[in-house]
Amino acid sequence: MTALEDANLRRYYDQRAAEYEQIYRPRDEGHGRELGELARELRTALEGRRVLEVACGTGYWTGCAAKVARAVTATDASLAMLAEAREKALPANVTLRFGDAYHLAAVDGEFDAGLAMFWVSHVPRARLRAFLDALHARLLPGSIVYFADSVYLPGVGGELLPADGSGDTYKLRRLADGGRHRVLKNYFSERELAGLLAPGTSDLAIRMGSHFWSARYRVISARQA
Repeated sequence: MTALEDANLRRYYDQRAAEYEQIYRPRDEGHGRELGELARELRTALEGRRVLEVACGTGYWTGCAAKVARAVTATDASLAMLAEAREKALPANVTLRFGDAYHLAAVDGEFDAGLAMFWVSHVPRARLRAFLDALHARLLPGSIVYFADSVYLPGVGGELLPADGSGDTYKLRRLADGGRHRVLKNYFSERELAGLLAPGTSDLAIRMGSHFWSARYRVISARQA
């Protein structure tokens, strides 16, 4: 992803901020059940920990983490998303920070957990390893990481475009104001996730649902990014 594509993604989320949480309205029984499963897994993974959250968006999952975490530093590169998060009056153990997911070294603090909800799918495949290494480098040895993201469902979330030369896929999405956006959105198989997340980690557990996948693991080493 080029600097221009980074800017385009940020602009898309700036414009989507006010309507973003519509995706968490249960579409059916299965969708609602899986959202609940993500919340339970997240709380179990992060209980009592100092959490670095990447791409926190409107703070929907930040609030969930804050119920059990010792502290949460929640970062996002969209000021509009952070403004929505601040409107939530999140608990006192939450610190909201403007921050780039690819420059986590700039985030102050010491952390023993990492969190990224619905972000991994927006990382270009060519940057995934560097992103993970940089995240792991900000976490203490033995830290827990929890990720969750979407499983591909035809007709949900816009039209999926064919993969480009880098293997990245994009979706065409329309916002409430009628604006159309081409948004990076990659999908992963369980095998792909295992290959991506296993290096430098232990206790990797991946769950593939009908609507969402989730992954939890422990960091044992990290290459300095």
